[in-house]
Amino acid sequence: VDKGFPRSPRGAVKIARALVALVTFICFAASRSHEAYTALAAMEVAITALLLVLYLLQLDKRLSWFFWPLADIFNSVIAALFLLIVCLFAIIIKTNNGTLAGGVFGLVLLVLCVVDAVLLFRKISLDGPRSATAAK
Repeated sequence: VDKGFPRSPRGAVKIARALVALVTFICFAASRSHEAYTALAAMEVAITALLLVLYLLQLDKRLSWFFWPLADIFNSVIAALFLLIVCLFAIIIKTNNGTLAGGVFGLVLLVLCVVDAVLLFRKISLDGPRSATAAK
């Protein structure tokens, strides 16, 4: 177990991202919002939790045939795009207060996705040797 990862900036952002995604999912599920809102939040919780476990257990180093940091960047960018669309719809339509709260937390999650992608993008290099700290 990598005990330093949760204390690193990327680890803190990843943990915050998982928690905010969980809160977003709970808001959408409790308010019985449209299924697309709930499904997106649930997928974000699952994917972020899996990536967090991957980095905590250092499985990214054992499965070195796959470039995990790049996959993590793609996940963050695609999630940010979907969150922008879905959460703006949730805020604009605002069927109830739970949907509005889920949309606002979703926009906070969007910012965390962008921060996560930027932090990781600054640490990786595609043309040089891979750094041992690229996942942190």
